[in-house]
Amino acid sequence: MKFSFAHNNINVKDLDKSLAFYKEALLLEESRRLEDPSGAFILVYLKSPYTAHELELTWLRDWDRPYNLGDNEFHLAFYVDDYEAALKKHKEMGVVAYENADMGIYFIADPDGYWTEIIPAGKY
Repeated sequence: MKFSFAHNNINVKDLDKSLAFYKEALLLEESRRLEDPSGAFILVYLKSPYTAHELELTWLRDWDRPYNLGDNEFHLAFYVDDYEAALKKHKEMGVVAYENADMGIYFIADPDGYWTEIIPAGKY
């Protein structure tokens, strides 16, 4: 048996806002979209040109409140080839949620509060 990652999923309240965030912050592009015929949900898959792994955003029409992320420390993680430029960009965007200078990493938060760890390429 061989297993390989396909995608990770997160639910988002405002699909357009989330798509804009992931495009600007992480340069992810929409690779495909599935829309329920009744309009109850939309699934949008985002991809980096540097990996096959995808991020699936799920929008639910009838969800009327922010998602409760609880105490789960779930997060995505991305390597970046120019860490300092990425940190500068994310600070300018106002999305840096936590910076750990001792470890040389930081986290950004998307519009729904999900965190993404940014790691210098080749570290960890």
